[in-house]
Amino acid sequence: MAEPTSELPARRRLERALDHARERVGRGAGRALRAVRAWRPRHGWAAAVGLVVAGVLASLVFGVTTASVQASLGPHVTRYDVTTDSTVTIDFGPLGTLQIDSPLPATLGIRATVQEIPASVTELGQARTLQALSEDLNAYVSFFSGPAAAVQDVANALVADALLRSAVAFLVLLAAWLLLRWLLGPDRRHELGDRVAARSRPLVAGALAVVVGATVLTSSVAPRDRPASQPVASAVFAGTPLDGARVTGRLGGVIDTYGAYALDAWRANEDFYRSADDALAVAWADWEADEERLADEAAKEAAAPAATPGATPDGAAGEDVPLDAGAAGTDGPDGGLDMPGAETDPDGTADVPAQDSADAADAAAADAAAADDAGPSPTASASPTAEPDPPVEPIVLVVASDLHCNVGMAPLIGTLARLSGADAVLDAGDTTMNGTSVEQYCVTSFARAVPPGVALVTAPGNHDSRETTDHYARAGAIVLDGGVVEVAGLRILGDRDPNETRVGAGGTASAADETPTEAGRRLADVACDDGEVDLLLIHSPSVGDAALDDGCVAAQVSGHYHRRIGPEQVGRGVRYVSSSTAGATLNQPTVGPLKGVAELTVLRFDPESRRFLDYQVVRVAPDASVSVGRPQPWPVVVEERDAEDVVGFGPVLQDDPTAPEDGATPEG
Repeated sequence: MAEPTSELPARRRLERALDHARERVGRGAGRALRAVRAWRPRHGWAAAVGLVVAGVLASLVFGVTTASVQASLGPHVTRYDVTTDSTVTIDFGPLGTLQIDSPLPATLGIRATVQEIPASVTELGQARTLQALSEDLNAYVSFFSGPAAAVQDVANALVADALLRSAVAFLVLLAAWLLLRWLLGPDRRHELGDRVAARSRPLVAGALAVVVGATVLTSSVAPRDRPASQPVASAVFAGTPLDGARVTGRLGGVIDTYGAYALDAWRANEDFYRSADDALAVAWADWEADEERLADEAAKEAAAPAATPGATPDGAAGEDVPLDAGAAGTDGPDGGLDMPGAETDPDGTADVPAQDSADAADAAAADAAAADDAGPSPTASASPTAEPDPPVEPIVLVVASDLHCNVGMAPLIGTLARLSGADAVLDAGDTTMNGTSVEQYCVTSFARAVPPGVALVTAPGNHDSRETTDHYARAGAIVLDGGVVEVAGLRILGDRDPNETRVGAGGTASAADETPTEAGRRLADVACDDGEVDLLLIHSPSVGDAALDDGCVAAQVSGHYHRRIGPEQVGRGVRYVSSSTAGATLNQPTVGPLKGVAELTVLRFDPESRRFLDYQVVRVAPDASVSVGRPQPWPVVVEERDAEDVVGFGPVLQDDPTAPEDGATPEG
């Protein structure tokens, strides 16, 4: 006899209830699926698809023609609206307008309404004198040096706004359609459908007439049909991207009077960085040719002892031998190394004393005799024809720092990345001047300059802001946020600078809930916990001292000081401070032609040994000349030892990296 349901354990009753619920849900889903499969539009699929397409097209027309965003135009906040008059119009209010023919299809145009300059920008310099007005000119020059980036920002924002408006419009149409169907009911809908079907042609013709009429009313006449009294193209813009622009109102007189000055500044800026970019390509080609020549000479010198009977591998006494790039020494004036006890010739070779050469020859002969006594090595016997493994290609990095919105240097960064075969570009921060919203085109310009397939990694500086940094990330940059990221096979740790500097707004203040010391301790803990960090990329060098002292990172790259320091051993790692890539100098603007020497650095990293191999400095001078230095070996970390364990050497003294050089003050 079956056990009564009321006496079943609670668990079994729950299982049965769940089984029944699943069966009901399954049956309901099956019925719904069958109903969907069996559903057919009352007037056929063609009518249903046509209705959906019409709704989508109407929504797109509404979304595109009403799209509007707020962005920047130079230092100004500007509202951009899509129009249908085939014209790009920049409205300066009472001053007048500037008009050019629109490159957009279907009579679409843009109207940019220029508004005031934000207070955060005017804090950089109050325009109380004519000299102070030059800062506004610098902002315009910087903007027009990278107009493509600004246009892309505006275009992307308008497209996003148009799609959002179109989606909202389609949802509104769909909701209105469903609500109307529900209010009418099936009987009334069928009655109205029969009446509409009988008058379909007149209704379609009327709808087309409304659409065409609305388009004509909301569109201006095409450029060829405009009256002859339209403004004449300004001669000031001849030969510029604004060639053919028409100016109305009082703005015409202002441009005719002062426009030449702004265009002269723009042309000088364009010519300078074009010349510098060409000089970089030539200088790099010359360096590569020199490297090939030196390699050929070294190969010939290495083959010479084998062809000369009685010659020693290290060369005869007093002969010049190539300088070993890995030997211990100091930087020489020609970019090589000065070896102790040797005199350097102008051709980059070193004169080795005769006694040292003879001792080296005796040691080599003794090693050869010992090898003969020991017999052939097992490796050589096992595979006499084995070829050595091909060398592993290093990971190549290009380092930039303290760009401060000098978008003129953006093409040179891209050129160096291509010429060096870079796998990644490292931006050590201070990419903008003041982190304002109107500086978004700066970060977009730098992101666009990086070649496709090359990663861009940045550690925001004290002059950057979260707003510009977020825009940098949307433009494609990898923004370090306190965690470890792997880029091109390199494990990089970094974070934004804990301080925030706003020029004209009270100097520097903390941008986070921690001091620089606390931020450095946090990054050191992350590096030690990870255990496989190859590089610490930060803006302020002192923030990385804790990680170097702990030995949890082998290398650190930073900026902030606007002068190059190192690479030098700090703690149990190596620190390299990059100079300004904008040629930033004290009390001088960074936009326009360079006021100081701008520097970029090429780093090479061995993925097998997990250490940096060398660094190479590229310098751009204020006369647009470029010098490419020879790669210098990356320092090898020397473990600390007690003084009594080191015989014949005194204490090693290191310069304070934060101390000013030649009376200069660290900037940033």
